[in-house]
Amino acid sequence: MRKYYIHIPILLIYSRLLFSAIILLLSLTQPQYYRVIISTLLVTGLITDVFDGIIARKLGVSTVKLRRLDSFIDQIFWLSALVGSYLICKEFFKENTLLLGVLLGAEALTYIVSYLKFKKEVATHAILSKVWTLTILATLVQIINTCDSSWLFATCFYVGIITRIEIIAILIIIEKWENDVPSLYHAILIRRGKPIKRNKLFNG
Repeated sequence: MRKYYIHIPILLIYSRLLFSAIILLLSLTQPQYYRVIISTLLVTGLITDVFDGIIARKLGVSTVKLRRLDSFIDQIFWLSALVGSYLICKEFFKENTLLLGVLLGAEALTYIVSYLKFKKEVATHAILSKVWTLTILATLVQIINTCDSSWLFATCFYVGIITRIEIIAILIIIEKWENDVPSLYHAILIRRGKPIKRNKLFNG
């Protein structure tokens, strides 16, 4: 039976690819209850993101290749959610163009730094970034359902900038590409050649 179980993390990862397509389709067509359905898909997508890693580590199949795939599809999922939100609530995005541009620019910068230094994408899976993901979820759900967001969006913005700065610092400090670097402190330990402890649930 184990040979079937090992496919569960991959299925969970690819489920977000399916969710991405559905979110974009619903955002374009806007059928009845589409806001509720999209919100549900966003929450479900986040849950799959949490459990694909946990299950992979429990089964002993958490490889670098799998973690890179996870990071890549995460980007597609959240970008699709962002595009979908824009299609539903264009006015909100027009009012916050500058802040959104800064945030997206900071995210792009992490990938530029990673590719320039390591020729690979970012896959640090830092703990603070996971906190940011929660604020992204809450903000997008609020925007999709109300076309407005005040303190939630502000929180998402500032947490996002802080976490992007941390990731860039991690990439600068470590000498070779690493996946699952929990924090800047752990990056310093890695640079010094010291072993680090990773959370069994979130950074196996």
